[in-house]
Amino acid sequence: MTEFLVKRFVKNYSDIENAAVRQSYGALSSVIGLISNLSLFLLKYSMGVLSGSISIISDAFNNLSDSGGCVVTFLGCRMASKPADKNHPFGHGRVEYLTSLILSVIIVIVGFELFRGSAKKIENPQPVCFSVTVLVSLIISIGVKLWLSLFNAKLGRKIHSRVLTATAEDSRNDVIATSATIIALLSSLFTDFPIDGIMGLIVSVFILKTGLEIIRDTVDDLIGKPVSSEISANIKNTILSDSEIIGVHDLVIHNYGITKMIGSCHIELSSTKSFKEVHEIADNMERSIQKKFNISLTIHTDPVDIGDEKTSEYRKITESAVLSLDSGFSVHDFRLSECDGKTSIFFDMIIPYGCRISCDEIKECIDNKLRTHGCSFDTVITFDYE
Repeated sequence: MTEFLVKRFVKNYSDIENAAVRQSYGALSSVIGLISNLSLFLLKYSMGVLSGSISIISDAFNNLSDSGGCVVTFLGCRMASKPADKNHPFGHGRVEYLTSLILSVIIVIVGFELFRGSAKKIENPQPVCFSVTVLVSLIISIGVKLWLSLFNAKLGRKIHSRVLTATAEDSRNDVIATSATIIALLSSLFTDFPIDGIMGLIVSVFILKTGLEIIRDTVDDLIGKPVSSEISANIKNTILSDSEIIGVHDLVIHNYGITKMIGSCHIELSSTKSFKEVHEIADNMERSIQKKFNISLTIHTDPVDIGDEKTSEYRKITESAVLSLDSGFSVHDFRLSECDGKTSIFFDMIIPYGCRISCDEIKECIDNKLRTHGCSFDTVITFDYE
């Protein structure tokens, strides 16, 4: 069914990097969700009034809030598809993250309201009237919401959309909430214990947890988190596939939405190469990364004296000192510089986040190690964290 709807209503559905296509996916999800949730709201609200169940009525208003969420999704996807302009040179892709944040806040509000209503129901329990009609309507609701959850989850995976993933999570919460409502309804046949309120309380906690988790993940995207280690490794492997490139470091990728990423990195090349050769290698690699990963990468080049014995010797000594401090440390962009009869060692050093050794302590340890080998060079270290 999902594939049929996508092929029927999304033009050029396979071109998921296209902003207009992504908007069509969002519109499809929103329209189907809006129709489904409004229908379920009317069904559940009428059944809740007939049965006197607070959990059914709460579940109905949950569906109503989902209808509002569908409108937010539609508007968010539409805004995210807008092209870059003077005030937004990197496009509007991050609007998807804002939309996801709004949806997650709605989920938290619904969870809080359900928690409050369920607590009142436990404090002042009221009888729940069992009805086969109500039971059947709730089972239908579970079927519809389960399909919506799977539908949006598949769309979310297909176009890598956090908004549609959040929508799928919300539908899954509804399945759990309605299942709990059915348990409370059936229990009314056997006991006067306020199962209705207790089940509503349990479900509300689960909904709150889900909403807060989505908020956390979305805020991470807005603040700026690194790309996955898999993508980073693939980019580095692609760069190192060029035999002329000795090493790659300082890779940074900035995410401006799913379809817009820019970044930079440093590559090491032999210092014997001409400026023209270095430029062509970097330029060709930038085009390769753009074509393969759809990432606009700016490459900085660092010269390396690969054939100089003195440089190689002191690099080994320096690396030995670095690794004696922490196996997670590494050295790159290593070079010797002669000026006015004085030799200086320049290199960059990568330090893991959370390292408790200060930069001054690291430099002192390396200097001491060099002195034990008869070196009185000045060390100039650039510290990078990753």
